[in-house]
Amino acid sequence: MDEDVLRRSVAEYIGTFTLIFIGGGAGIVSGQDVVAVALANGLAIGIMVSNLGHISGGHFNPAITLGFLATRRIKPVLAAAYWGAQLLGAISAAFLLRFLFNEFSVKFGAAPAPHIGDARAFVLEAILTAFLVWAVWATAVDDRGAFKAIAGLAIGLTITMDVFVGGRVTGAAMNPARALGPELAGNVWSGWWIYWVGPIAGALLAALLYEYLYLRPGRLAVVGTPESGVDEPRPGDAATS
Repeated sequence: MDEDVLRRSVAEYIGTFTLIFIGGGAGIVSGQDVVAVALANGLAIGIMVSNLGHISGGHFNPAITLGFLATRRIKPVLAAAYWGAQLLGAISAAFLLRFLFNEFSVKFGAAPAPHIGDARAFVLEAILTAFLVWAVWATAVDDRGAFKAIAGLAIGLTITMDVFVGGRVTGAAMNPARALGPELAGNVWSGWWIYWVGPIAGALLAALLYEYLYLRPGRLAVVGTPESGVDEPRPGDAATS
């Protein structure tokens, strides 16, 4: 493997491992307290994106990587390496949690609540993932965004927001790797397809919409520039290809 691909993939492994270990661990020790789980997941992503975003882009999610691939922002070889690293990170974190905690619960994973049904769970996972990927594109992909100023804060807060809404309903995975690791460790596969199809659909919708609405063929000027108070192009707002 190319050395650069290896280094980036290791960063993706570490970030994904952290998300599942901290987010899942919080679910186990807190008894599925939704506030604790939401904050743990949001903090894990925010910190890892801040730590590793400049190395790998801080995807930590196969659905996000697919969005980058669909918008031609990552090469297929690197995307495949990221997917392998992300899935391996999730699986190893889930099995380590199972080893560490005797009271390992399948509730640490993602499964639809009995009252929701697969169709509605799918729609919810797609919407939550779309919010997440929109935040990634708006802050990290768009160079006019806030990523350089606040790093992973907005992305981490989006995860937190999503878990508050979906945590008790679908587990708010928003991430195929986040679902697969606990499914393997707990051998529970209820609604497994939801956590692949839902996040993929939501990620592609948000990535392609932001990409082609705001980044291609030209980008909007910032509303109310300080110089004029009206919409005027600024240096650096040239069209991107």
